[in-house]
Amino acid sequence: ADEMAKEGIELIDSTYFIQDSLAQEGVLTRRKPSGIERGNIEYGLKVANEIARLDLGQTIVVRAKACVAVEAMEGTDAVIKRAGELAKGKLTDVKVAKPNQDMRFDVPVVGVPTIQNMIQAGATCLCLTAGKTLMFDKQEMISLADDNKISIVAVRKETNLIEPA
Repeated sequence: ADEMAKEGIELIDSTYFIQDSLAQEGVLTRRKPSGIERGNIEYGLKVANEIARLDLGQTIVVRAKACVAVEAMEGTDAVIKRAGELAKGKLTDVKVAKPNQDMRFDVPVVGVPTIQNMIQAGATCLCLTAGKTLMFDKQEMISLADDNKISIVAVRKETNLIEPA
């Protein structure tokens, strides 16, 4: 990118033309996170933001404010599957953007397979970074979550706040 900039070529954010596919701030599903899920999210955001800062991964899976699984190179869906094998049910998945996420090249992504893996693992809540997470097949993903009583919430990276249940 720096070399191209020297030639006068500016690379833009890879999501520039698909902004409507990014997670928008707030609760995206019919069901809001429960009090327990909110506690898992608050705990999970601290841990997930730290592993993202260290560039280890971007997703963690939490149960009862305890870290069940941490993503490394395997990716979001694989860490959700592993978490389900370790502690099936009542899981909260937290996926964040890196502190300096370069949206030109690397965008956090979730989709229908993410929800399918959550269903298999017994996960009930997914928390994403608003404005920085691409949701493939967004409406189908939300519909599948709604059909399975999974809550999806997107939070601002700057504050990590979610509205009360």
